[in-house]
Amino acid sequence: MNSTKNIMIVGVGGQGALLASKTLGQVLLDAGFDVKVSEVHGMSQRGGSVVTYVRYGDKVSSPIVDKGQSDFIVSFEQLEAARYLEYLAPDGQVVTNTQTIDPMPVITGAATYPENVIEKLKATGAKVDALDCLKLAEEAGSVKAVNIVLMGRLSKYMDFSEESWLKAIEKLVKPAFLEINKKAFKLGRNA
Repeated sequence: MNSTKNIMIVGVGGQGALLASKTLGQVLLDAGFDVKVSEVHGMSQRGGSVVTYVRYGDKVSSPIVDKGQSDFIVSFEQLEAARYLEYLAPDGQVVTNTQTIDPMPVITGAATYPENVIEKLKATGAKVDALDCLKLAEEAGSVKAVNIVLMGRLSKYMDFSEESWLKAIEKLVKPAFLEINKKAFKLGRNA
């Protein structure tokens, strides 16, 4: 593989994008790729938009993904998927949670949350896999496992074994939360 692959993980602060990007990065490192991970934080502590770029290949020079070049956009919230859609490559795949989290303009009443976001994403011609990751995380045992549910869903589109993902999770997740996260991964992968 000579070309670099690009993945964007987008969400709202406090949703676990950092653990998601570390898990993905670990899978890629374990597979022998050169990996660059770059976090671009918005107002993460206040529920602002958070973006993480993950690039991998034989040799990766820059950690930043340009518009139109992301092979995958993994989104914790559907409006965030829409916000970053212009970064998706023409043959790219969106993997998004169907959850909605009101941004500050909606909370303050200055704007309303757009309707039918998933349908609008699909209407652009983008390939969109929308899944209720919050429900699956609750089923796994913790609403905080949405990030790992999303990694499970992303894993369906990547050529890495389930075992390689579970090993990465074992390396990164505290023992007390390991079984919940393994279950969350499997639920996302198999939903």
